[in-house]
Amino acid sequence: MRSIQPAALIVAGAVVVAGVTTVLLGYRAAVSADGTLPDVGQRERIAAGSAPVTLAGNSSDEGLTRSTEAQTSSKDGSTRENKEKSMKTATFAAGCFWGVEAAFRRVDGVTETEVGYTGGHVPDPDYDSVCHSDTGHAEAVRVVYDPKKVDYDDLLRVFWSNHDPTQLNRQGPDVGEQYRSAIFYHNEEQKQTAERSKQRVNASSRYRGRVVTQIVPATEFYRAEEYHQQYLEKRGEASCPSGL
Repeated sequence: MRSIQPAALIVAGAVVVAGVTTVLLGYRAAVSADGTLPDVGQRERIAAGSAPVTLAGNSSDEGLTRSTEAQTSSKDGSTRENKEKSMKTATFAAGCFWGVEAAFRRVDGVTETEVGYTGGHVPDPDYDSVCHSDTGHAEAVRVVYDPKKVDYDDLLRVFWSNHDPTQLNRQGPDVGEQYRSAIFYHNEEQKQTAERSKQRVNASSRYRGRVVTQIVPATEFYRAEEYHQQYLEKRGEASCPSGL
């Protein structure tokens, strides 16, 4: 009995080991998993085509590769899922949502934003209905953020600094209930934090009037039309032009 290491396939005078072909013998044979050559009778049957020619050792390697790839994919998926679970959401209304979204997108720790309509009573509103009928919705921005990098208080400071919260149902030239100042809280912690923040702003001398910002529970958020998303960023603008 004669053996060759590692496991290989001998075909037409050549041995294939790990993808490399080497001239070896003048007959065709299958080598077992432990590297042992078949006996003469089996070699004759293989040469005659009555016995299968197999490549031992490869299937286990391929299985290991597939198993490793599956484990890596599963690990990556779990990492993404855990990261998504650690993200938090905040929703604000502060006038025209174009400029408000642009302000939040500049904040380190904010991972995602979208503009839309919320706080009203009409399902699936569009821009025209929000602007020209009584839907009760406000133009709003939903912010997804990493609390390890930015906290809710930081987002509230951005909110206060990017509009005048003493104006009722308007911001500058934009007039209407859809332009109201509002904080839509997603949990009790956000509610309490927002109320404390509003009290501090009212107690400061920053504004001459009283803050009229609503602090209300977050309800269904309807994503606005795609052309509104990142509107200013698409046009290379940092803020709304005067008069808009």
